Amino acid sequence: MPQDHSPAHDSAPGQLPEEIYNSTLPWWRAAIRARVLKAVRRESLILARMQGHLRSSWLDNYFLYTSSLGTHAFFMIALPLLFFFGYGEIGRGLVVVLASGVYFSSLIKDLVCSPRPFAPPVSRLTFGDHHLEYGFPSTHSTNSVSIALFIFSQVHRAYSEDSAISDVTYWFLCAVLAIYAISIVFGRLYTGMHSFTDCGAGVVLGAAIWGVYVMMCNRLDAWLDSGSWSVPLTLVPACLLLVHYHPQPVDDCPCFEGAIAVVSVILGVLSARWHLAYAGFDERLLDIMPGGLGEAWEWEWKVQWCSLAGAKVGIGILIIFVWRLLAKAVLRAVLPPVFRMLALCFDLPRRQFNTPATDFGNVPVQNGSQPVPSVIDLPESLEVSGVNGDEHARNGVRRRCRNEAVKSDSGLGPGLEKGSSAEMQKSSARWAREKHYDADVLTKVIVYAGTGLLSAEGIPILFSIMGWGVKPW
Repeated sequence: MPQDHSPAHDSAPGQLPEEIYNSTLPWWRAAIRARVLKAVRRESLILARMQGHLRSSWLDNYFLYTSSLGTHAFFMIALPLLFFFGYGEIGRGLVVVLASGVYFSSLIKDLVCSPRPFAPPVSRLTFGDHHLEYGFPSTHSTNSVSIALFIFSQVHRAYSEDSAISDVTYWFLCAVLAIYAISIVFGRLYTGMHSFTDCGAGVVLGAAIWGVYVMMCNRLDAWLDSGSWSVPLTLVPACLLLVHYHPQPVDDCPCFEGAIAVVSVILGVLSARWHLAYAGFDERLLDIMPGGLGEAWEWEWKVQWCSLAGAKVGIGILIIFVWRLLAKAVLRAVLPPVFRMLALCFDLPRRQFNTPATDFGNVPVQNGSQPVPSVIDLPESLEVSGVNGDEHARNGVRRRCRNEAVKSDSGLGPGLEKGSSAEMQKSSARWAREKHYDADVLTKVIVYAGTGLLSAEGIPILFSIMGWGVKPW
């Protein structure tokens, strides 16, 4: 029985009484969940034994902190910089691959509603609120594999077609990518966050997304570069449909929030590429940054280039910050009354756990994502939690509770177990208490799409007009 491995203090989704899932889900979703759940029960015991043999303070820290390299939040920090410095093709490809992985893994999670490995018997170590999502498939595994394959394709092209890198550099980069992907995938097992089935499905999904992108990227680029109005007339409805038809989960799971964000970023980035071609801005964005010309840089040129590069990063992120702050404030004031007016004439779609506009006045300012740029949409703070942690977690893992100082685990057994499980329970309770509003869905679509537009088009054009250039050299 699942309750044998999922005590009351483990409040991760997917662990309600089985009759709730069987009565709520359609038969085919319940059948898929039953098969995955059977694997999770079996593999939880295997993972617990594996942890008993492998756990050490050094490995705890390594796999915990490398896990941040498999999150879409990490990549959302770096991706705008590619557009700021003229690598739009690579940035666009990474956005499509990464966002597709996050969306489809979130879709499958809410479709299947499968729990993570049961704790106990496993010790679960995590940053932030990842444990509040379902387990199947592993989004970290999906992202790491798809991103590693995408970067490998770029490295291989530079090596085989352009001869831009040496043999040593090529094999070194291949090794780094392999270590990266293996560390992320195996780390999800080591930290007890995913089962072998979760990670295997994530690896397959990530490879499939990369494969589809390789087959379709040239056609996609040609379509965007055509400047045809069929592009926005297709992208906007497709984005709204992907948001609307995202499966309804049984538990109040934040997977949908991530799905909204990434599909909207895709809309913004692809629309930006279309508009650049439509308006004929491409040639203007080919300006090279001052100081970036010539093979031998003098000291003055280096200082000028580095100063401009730093200014571009700072101002670009600041613009996105201001956009998110203002757009969220305006939309949260404007959309609820509009929704209430439309509700008089139509039956508006709504999510299961979202409060309709007819049931509230204004969306609280603190609700939802914090007012920071979506490209750096990190958790409120880092939270490392270990359920039933042992002496290795005690010695090697430092925990930071939200809005609290960093704490070091200093007690063995019950002290760590109670403190860590309490942290997970608190974050679960926070998510459950936080109300979700129907107006917030469209708010996030607009905010994140606008972020993609600004990153891929608006800010680079601004830099070009200011004479700062876009391409680094």
